[in-house]
Amino acid sequence: MKKKRGKSFLSLSTLLASFFGAAMIAGAFAYFNYKFSEYKFINFKDWSFYEKSDIFTPKADKYIVVFYSSRETNTMDLLADTDLNIPILAIDYYNKVRKNTKTTTFLRSGTTTSLKFIQRFNIYNSPSIFIIKKNKDTLYKQDSMIRKLDNLRELSKNVQSL
Repeated sequence: MKKKRGKSFLSLSTLLASFFGAAMIAGAFAYFNYKFSEYKFINFKDWSFYEKSDIFTPKADKYIVVFYSSRETNTMDLLADTDLNIPILAIDYYNKVRKNTKTTTFLRSGTTTSLKFIQRFNIYNSPSIFIIKKNKDTLYKQDSMIRKLDNLRELSKNVQSL
């Protein structure tokens, strides 16, 4: 009498291994695709932000972006007096004009640019902060998660956690 070999077991294990292998590859692809899309780009050549009446042209390799409301008391003064190791781009929701300081550049923009900025970076709270890093010329890439601040006095503490 002949003994049957476990062909069905071998083919079942091969089938399961192939399935799990394909699932792992698909999972890795989805994860890296998600991670790449998590951080957004901003091209200052395409979007016009203004310092007083001049169009803003970035010069630094890295910026802390603070999206805030000038209607909140003392926000502009707090941002003007904040001195961090990275220059600050302060973008006001209400487009109030303010003189720049040594460490903070106050920006404003038209409604269309403001809405595109809010949508691109999914900003839902004010003040919110994140870091952008130069990719090439005027193209900058988001280099940190977007964080909501409870108040701007916490800015220097939160920059270390970005």
